[in-house]
Amino acid sequence: MTMSSYDTPGFIEPEIDRNEPVEIRRKRLKFRSWHRGIKEADILLGHFADNYLGGLTIEQLDRYENLLREPDLKIVAWITKDTPAPDHLQNDVMDMLQALDYLKIIK
Repeated sequence: MTMSSYDTPGFIEPEIDRNEPVEIRRKRLKFRSWHRGIKEADILLGHFADNYLGGLTIEQLDRYENLLREPDLKIVAWITKDTPAPDHLQNDVMDMLQALDYLKIIK
């Protein structure tokens, strides 16, 4: 058994399946966005998924899916800019996540 390079406890996103229909993929990613493990990540990623997943390109979906493989606490810190995102994750999708006004979402 090969260990994943990700240090996320619990659920790990499977490898990207190029045969998965894009609408099924969007639904799966939306579900995973709302069911992370910590409430902060659920709120940030869930609202992002509700508003943006439908318009993301396949390449952007790949970047988003790779982000979901990371630990929740790190994702939240990167989105809120408490810590800088690693270079390989600082991309257009992260820019979109960081640009959302989450204070409006939780009101």
